[in-house]
Amino acid sequence: MNKWHIEIEREEDGRWIADVSEVPGCMVYGATRAEAIRKAEVLVLRVIADRLDAGESVPFVEDAFLVPA
Repeated sequence: MNKWHIEIEREEDGRWIADVSEVPGCMVYGATRAEAIRKAEVLVLRVIADRLDAGESVPFVEDAFLVPA
């Protein structure tokens, strides 16, 4: 299974920004590095859940489940 990549950097004002480029629009801020990473992980999972609920295809998830025929 592939993994999503979290890119993280610190802004001039001290906040941390985390971006997951494989999931468009998945960018969050956090007061700490750990908080920004956690928020990015949560947002990715929410986006995936919303897409699955809408019947959309989600990369990586399609191969995550084994359903017997």
